[in-house]
Amino acid sequence: FSFLMTEALLIFSPETSLLRSFSRKVKVRVHWALQLLALLCALLGLGVITYNKHLNGKAHFVTWHGLTGLLTVLYTSGQCMGGVLLLYPKLMKNWTLAKLKLYHATSGLVGYLLGCASLMLGMCSLWFTTSVTSVSWYLAMLCPLLTSLVIMNQVSNAYLYRKRSQH
Repeated sequence: FSFLMTEALLIFSPETSLLRSFSRKVKVRVHWALQLLALLCALLGLGVITYNKHLNGKAHFVTWHGLTGLLTVLYTSGQCMGGVLLLYPKLMKNWTLAKLKLYHATSGLVGYLLGCASLMLGMCSLWFTTSVTSVSWYLAMLCPLLTSLVIMNQVSNAYLYRKRSQH
C-alpha cells in the first residue's frame, strides 16, 4: 500500500518521475492504476487481518494502529472516488477543474499522511518492536517519515507553481 501510493504520487514529480517525458494523460492513467492497486492491497490487508482476528477471537480496531488503518482505508476509498470526478469533471458543474485538482491533491496529501501515521503506529506495536530492534527500528521508522516529507514538498511546490502561473 505504502509503496504503491508513494509511487502513484511521485508520477507527477518533474524531478523523480520515471514517466516525466510522458504526456499528462498517461501520467494520470498510471496514477489512477497505482492508486487503485494500493486501495486493493489495503482492502485485502484489512480483510486478512480482520479474518485472522476473528479466527483467533481477538478484538477488532482497538489499537491506534487499527483505528488509523481503518480510517486510512475508508479515506482512501473516498479519495479514489474523488479522483474519478477528475476523470469526468463535467459531473461537477459548479466546480472548476483547477479547484477539483487542488482539492484532490490536498485531500490526497492528508490521506497519504494518515497512511504514514498508521504505518508508524504499527511500527510501535509490541509485535514490531520485539521483531525489529535497535538501529533497524529507527531505519524502518525513517522510511514513512522521509517519504512524507518528499510528498508534502511535491504537493506544496505544485500548489505554489500553480499560484505563480495564475498571476
